[in-house]
Amino acid sequence: MPGMRIPFWLRIGWTLWVLVWIPVYLRQYGAQNFLFFCDIGNLLIAVALWIESALLFSSQAVGLLVFQTLYCIDLAGAVIAKRHVIGGTEYMFDPGLPLFVRLLSLFHVVTPPLLLWGIWRLGYDRRGWKLQTLICWVVVTINYFWRPGSDVNWARGPFFREQHVMPGWLYLAGYLVVVPLVVYFPTHLALRWWARRSRIAVIPEQRERHATG
Repeated sequence: MPGMRIPFWLRIGWTLWVLVWIPVYLRQYGAQNFLFFCDIGNLLIAVALWIESALLFSSQAVGLLVFQTLYCIDLAGAVIAKRHVIGGTEYMFDPGLPLFVRLLSLFHVVTPPLLLWGIWRLGYDRRGWKLQTLICWVVVTINYFWRPGSDVNWARGPFFREQHVMPGWLYLAGYLVVVPLVVYFPTHLALRWWARRSRIAVIPEQRERHATG
């Protein structure tokens, strides 16, 4: 279709994959699992593909690139060296988990290049880290109160274990400040640098230059 920056086949392909992935994951893990950032990312990427949103691609890149890359490193280490160098992908080798469910989890490998490709096609929106921070504040707060024993997104403690070093409210407050500052903002700076170096449009900086020019 003329004027589209995202191929129609990619939109359809990702949408069909999501329509298969949702019921399988819902049955296997339950509704709460869809509050993991990586799972929210799948849904927001689907929206971003259809409306060609640089903002949504940028926000998900800021929120997911670091963790998805670590996931890929750990998975590669387990496959090549038979060793989980970081941890977090052990379930991919669990024979007790249906093979089809594990294969669907390979979206973690696809997500980083897809996000970078989306930014390359649509531009980098520097408001993305702020949107992702807002998503983090809302989602992690829900995780903290809804079925806290599941510790989704480490809302109660690192590595899916509730911490008891400090009061829970203090841990939550620290989480909502530290993650945006230590993960999202540095990733935002790296993506903005990459966009400028690669001559990718940086939004809304480009608009501001037009306004002042």
